Amino acid sequence: MKITANIITLNEEKNIAEVIKSVQSVCDDIVVVDSLSTDKTCQIAEELGATVIKQEYLGDGPQKAFGAPFARNDWILSIDADERLDVNAIEAIKMLDLENTPYDAYSFARKTYVGKNFIKLWYPDRVTRLYNRTKCGYSRAKGHAKVETENVHDLDADMLHYSYEDYAHMIRTTEKFIKRGAVLALEEGKKAHSFDPIIHGIGALFKTLILKGGAFHGINGWNVAIISSFSSYMKYALMLEMQKNEK
Repeated sequence: MKITANIITLNEEKNIAEVIKSVQSVCDDIVVVDSLSTDKTCQIAEELGATVIKQEYLGDGPQKAFGAPFARNDWILSIDADERLDVNAIEAIKMLDLENTPYDAYSFARKTYVGKNFIKLWYPDRVTRLYNRTKCGYSRAKGHAKVETENVHDLDADMLHYSYEDYAHMIRTTEKFIKRGAVLALEEGKKAHSFDPIIHGIGALFKTLILKGGAFHGINGWNVAIISSFSSYMKYALMLEMQKNEK
């Protein structure tokens, strides 16, 4: 059974070649949905044989769903530009009998890196990425979306996630998503209350350090916990500020 890779991009000239090469051994069709990049992302993708569709960013779920109708195959592998298939994932996909499988989708364990640091605290971070578009698809959530199906099988295979160049990059990226998260929450009708920044900030710190054991993962565990706490605190602080400005 043939597979189409679906990749969403925005100014990913540093990553696009590697992610395409990562999936070429298991995908005979590659669709790139580009959010109007101003760098060489589209040029590089086309040179490597991908079909590039340009679409202004609609949100995570809608953008990933947008590419599905352009696929030549019903089985779609959704992968982000900063992700790669590990060797064990390529082997696992090649072993699948997708024509006769009882499942609608398959998930991978995701290994996230900050620079060269593997964040064990976040592993396995299961993500459903290989799915049959005739049976399921991405949710319409504008934030981090997922494939909607309960008929999913967990593969003993890893997807590598090179999300941050270093901790400075992680902080800059977190700041960007804080504002986006606050705006989306308000659009969904959620409200922030006076003590929410403190409650959620401390809650995120406790959850990451204690419940998830981040305190025992060395400096990487503490770094992730503090940044997560800052993110939660500031999201609700921004929501409060936006609510006051509306009034």
